[in-house]
Amino acid sequence: MARPLTDSQVEQFVEEGFVRLDGAFSTKLAQTCRNLLWEAIEPDPEDRTTWTEPVVRVWDRVDEPFRQAANTPTLQGAYDQLCGEGRWVPPAGLGTFPIRFPLGADPGDTMWHVDGSYKGTTEGWYWLNVSSRDRQLLMLFLFSDTGDKDAPTRMRLGSHLYIPPLLEHAGEEGVSLDYLLDKLEGTAHLPEAQVVGEAGTVYLCHPFLVHAAQPHHGTEPRFMAQPALLPSAPLRLERADGAYSPVEKAIRMGLHATRAGDV
Repeated sequence: MARPLTDSQVEQFVEEGFVRLDGAFSTKLAQTCRNLLWEAIEPDPEDRTTWTEPVVRVWDRVDEPFRQAANTPTLQGAYDQLCGEGRWVPPAGLGTFPIRFPLGADPGDTMWHVDGSYKGTTEGWYWLNVSSRDRQLLMLFLFSDTGDKDAPTRMRLGSHLYIPPLLEHAGEEGVSLDYLLDKLEGTAHLPEAQVVGEAGTVYLCHPFLVHAAQPHHGTEPRFMAQPALLPSAPLRLERADGAYSPVEKAIRMGLHATRAGDV
């Protein structure tokens, strides 16, 4: 399979927590998917008076166009490079779509956070552990052109390295996101980047990357998907052959840097 990422891009992923792929799927396919999403919601693309909420969510679309967008040769090659060949499950769909409308209002979901991936000992699917159970990547798919005023997701660069030491003590059981939220202030000093680009752009992010939404101050709705890439087998932080994926390398780097006092 093709290797779309350069060595420097893979290194960027390990150190900063993300890599951007322009043209990961076609703009024509993005338009097809947008049309399907418009059909699934009450707001009318031709009547702005119906745009009354800052964010409308569409859940778990598994239509063929969405599967195609998630499984292009470019993306599958990148999955291999970041997660390890054969260590991920081809996406069946694209998870949740938070469609953000240009109202300038606070959508109520702009806190800095890390995504959870499994059900813990309390209600909700909002837990995670140091080996990133049930998640290889956080993926951000742009289905509309997104500039700096169009509610682009914010990311704290290198923040994924600060998360493993917060999880290590909890072992396989892991912790809830509520436990983590008030501990993310330690990443506030890090530089930020925004998830911008043309429709068809995909950001492949480390599952521990700290990120946040923001209000929409542009003119057109922003369509984005934020699925997880699932593992075909649990991530391993100790491998006798040393064949760590970049996702695993970053977790190990975060643990080792903390022990050395570098983070």
